Order: sequence, then structure tokens, then C-alpha cells
Amino acid sequence: MKLLKTLKNKYLITTIAFLVWMVFFDHNNLLLHLQYRNELNDLNKSKKYYQGQIDKTKKEVELMQSNPKWMEKVAREQYLMKRDNEDVYLIKEK
Repeated sequence: MKLLKTLKNKYLITTIAFLVWMVFFDHNNLLLHLQYRNELNDLNKSKKYYQGQIDKTKKEVELMQSNPKWMEKVAREQYLMKRDNEDVYLIKEK
């Protein structure tokens, strides 16, 4: 009998209806918030990765500007450049 009386309480019914509406049906519902939080975490991870790549590239640029031997090494390894009297052989690994 007490349970039936509690379920007929208009404030309890209104609160439950409001919570159900906010969790499932509202434009800013809980499910969207969880999805946005996951997307934000993924974007922060991407940001850290790209920031690391930027820092790495800046260091390489500084090395190339200050050290001609490093510039030659990068040119030979990454861009397959060679001197006039050399031959370059590429070996592909499986």
C-alpha cells in the first residue's frame, strides 16, 4: 500500500519523467555527452601525437640548418640523392 502511495506522488513522477527526458530525449542528452567526451579524448591524443611530430621536425630543421653533414645524410636517406660518381641501390625488405 505504501509503495502505491509513493508511486502516485506527483513530485516523484515529475522527477522521474524529467530524468528520463534529460537522459534519452533531450538535444543535449547523456548519450551525446558520452560520445562527445570520447571524441574529445581521441582529439587530445591526436593533438599530442602531432605536437610530437612538429617538435621532431623542428629539431631536424635546426640540425639541417646548422650541420651540413646532417643535411647530406637526410638528402641521401630520404630523398635518394647521390654524388656524381656514385650509384644508389635500393634494397626492399619484406
